[in-house]
Amino acid sequence: MTPRTRTLRWVSALGLALVTGCAHFVSRPLSPAESIATFNTRSLTNPGLQTFLADNRVPEPAAGWDLKALTLAALYYQPSLAEARDRLRAAEAARVTAGERPNPSVAMALGYDTRIAAAPSPWIVPINVDWPIETAGRRGARLAHARYLSAAARWELIGSVWQVRSRLRSALLDLYAARRTESLLARRQAAERKVVMLLQGQLEAGAVSSYLLAQARVALDDTTLARQAAAGAIRQAQIRLAGALGVAPHALNGVKLSFEELRKFPRDLTGPQIRRRALINRADVRAALEQYAASQSALQLEVARQWPDVQLGPGFAWNSQLREDSEWQLRLSLPLPILNHNQGPIAEARAERRLAAAHFLSVQADALEQIDSALAGYRSALARMRTATSLLADLRQQIDSVRDQVQAGERQPLDLADAEVAFDKGAQNLLATRIEAQRALGALEDAVQSPLTLAPSTLQAAQNGKPGPQAP
Repeated sequence: MTPRTRTLRWVSALGLALVTGCAHFVSRPLSPAESIATFNTRSLTNPGLQTFLADNRVPEPAAGWDLKALTLAALYYQPSLAEARDRLRAAEAARVTAGERPNPSVAMALGYDTRIAAAPSPWIVPINVDWPIETAGRRGARLAHARYLSAAARWELIGSVWQVRSRLRSALLDLYAARRTESLLARRQAAERKVVMLLQGQLEAGAVSSYLLAQARVALDDTTLARQAAAGAIRQAQIRLAGALGVAPHALNGVKLSFEELRKFPRDLTGPQIRRRALINRADVRAALEQYAASQSALQLEVARQWPDVQLGPGFAWNSQLREDSEWQLRLSLPLPILNHNQGPIAEARAERRLAAAHFLSVQADALEQIDSALAGYRSALARMRTATSLLADLRQQIDSVRDQVQAGERQPLDLADAEVAFDKGAQNLLATRIEAQRALGALEDAVQSPLTLAPSTLQAAQNGKPGPQAP
């Protein structure tokens, strides 16, 4: 086999390998109209959502959609989580890029030499191959940098999960508060109507002044306005809940919800070990720590770049007719670090490392403040709730006492109606303290990000699953 034939076969094989190993671009345009139509078809009865719930051992609750099931529904549909997952995929793809070795290159050129003795052809075809060799452990530093950035992206995804869960819990609590408020106001409205009716009768009998009746009617009107506002708050809370889930508001029509989780007030989040664990394992703290580790690797990479890469260049030149007129070459080339030693990029990387360290300390300090503030707020809210509970118990005893006195003829029915109105006001105060305590609990859960609140299996489902409509 002649040198020319061997060379042509080698070049053909190389070209075939390049073509077969290449990826191909596929256009996938986005259509706003189609995405809106798809969004409007989302529902809590979607078969894909039901499969996702079953895969995570959370079937649709028979008593209604509780906070745990709704959280998984939000993980399935919420677009912000899809965006965070895609950022993680991009960071993981960057690890592939970091691990790639530089490709060799081949160069062919035509030469023309008329002075070759007895040569039938003056053409010369030299072939040169440049084979880059990385030095000073650059590939390892690149891989470490990409690995830490990928870990930071994973923690940022976990942080996004907590944000979605926090938004969902807040919206569900708003709906619970609005419904309970409207119910209590309806009961209070009925009690105040009874007071107005009794005062009207006493006014006609000349037993009371019209001023007392006017006061009672004003109180009734105020309660009516408050009830109307609560009905509007219910509709607004339903819209916020749908937004937190990532579905259209009509998707919640006819859906039974369970608020049982919002009636619990756990004490296991107030221990000192929870605070210490949160300062170490919170998603934003861990993400900042991984970013600092990535800055370390980036500095290591820039230090390694002080040393030049080596280029090996074996070559071969042959004349198309003279087999004896062939020439082998071996070229070694490397940049000369004369004008600079990569000082600028090294200084920038050192500054970025200092910045990453300062950012980590700032995030951890903010987390400490948030945890301590949320813990103090939760304890204070629990104390006020206990006081409101005790007050309502006293008002209940007052109603019972007045009722007994009315039956004995010692008090009037109007006194009992007034006591019922006072009890309804006390029930509203207790509800307000309960909602306040639940908001404080939500802030504490967000601050500590404890597995007691959100199971690791739920976080794992958000990271590794393929929930929701996939982007093109």
